Amino acid sequence: MGGGGFLGVHLANALARQGAVVRAFGRMPVDPQDLDERVHWSSGRFEDPAAVAEAARGQEIAFHLLSSSVPGSPGQSPATDLETNVLGTLRFLDICNAAAIRRVVFASSGGTVYGPAGSHPIPETAATHPISAYGVGKLAIEKYLGLYHHLYGLEYVALRIANAYGPRQSVLKRQGVVAAMLDHALSGKPLEIWGSGEVIRDFIHIDDVVSAFLWAATYDGPHRVMNVGSGIGLSINQVASDIQTVTGIADLSRNYRAGRTADVPANILDISLITRETPWRPRRTWLDGLRSTAQWMAAKRRAPLSSDARDHWNSV
Repeated sequence: MGGGGFLGVHLANALARQGAVVRAFGRMPVDPQDLDERVHWSSGRFEDPAAVAEAARGQEIAFHLLSSSVPGSPGQSPATDLETNVLGTLRFLDICNAAAIRRVVFASSGGTVYGPAGSHPIPETAATHPISAYGVGKLAIEKYLGLYHHLYGLEYVALRIANAYGPRQSVLKRQGVVAAMLDHALSGKPLEIWGSGEVIRDFIHIDDVVSAFLWAATYDGPHRVMNVGSGIGLSINQVASDIQTVTGIADLSRNYRAGRTADVPANILDISLITRETPWRPRRTWLDGLRSTAQWMAAKRRAPLSSDARDHWNSV
């Protein structure tokens, strides 16, 4: 579910490369250049039970990556989030039971389910006080997965993902500060920063997120919820400075806007549990991942990075 999204495309391609029989389900068709030719594409709406049931038929593991909202959506309605994401997931879990799907791997949100944390890094055992409808919905789905496991034996793993970034992240969905900033930088626009820019976030490259999902598909240990992040915090101002470095744009200006109520001051995830339970480790360093993302976005826009940026990366 969500096979046409940022994580979905990367995950479907990785599964196909491993030889899995992959059926990707999403609302809009994916550019054939983005999707491995071995992936079977199924178009449909999450709200259409017949389409979802057809996509689930004959599958063993379901990856639930869909969400119709993002943490900072303006005017976000909790009732709408409940109807589309939480109730939609309950209908999906009923379909999984009927289709004899063995396991669901769910994309939860390490950036929102904890809310304002008292200390960092944040372990999975920390209190959860989400301050957005998005975070409340993610947490509710985790709890319902636990209920379906108890009632019906449905296996599940919920991965609480930090701020994922990397190639193919859309700048149109109001989620992904790295993609948004790179888009502005390459367009010659000021970088939009909410608040003072001193909020701290944990950034994880999409390749490392995909790797965690691959391990979660076969994980047979006792833990059902695990954090996926870098374990390292960066301020948004630091991200802006690093984007200036990788793009080589010397006069990159910043436009500071009023802070948002759904933004926590800091979020850094403790990843010791998943690194103990699986061989997974974050492999992509921040600057290397940012560089590759900038290069991909520049190529898509047919706007090569400046000579200063190329010289910088040729020297490291």
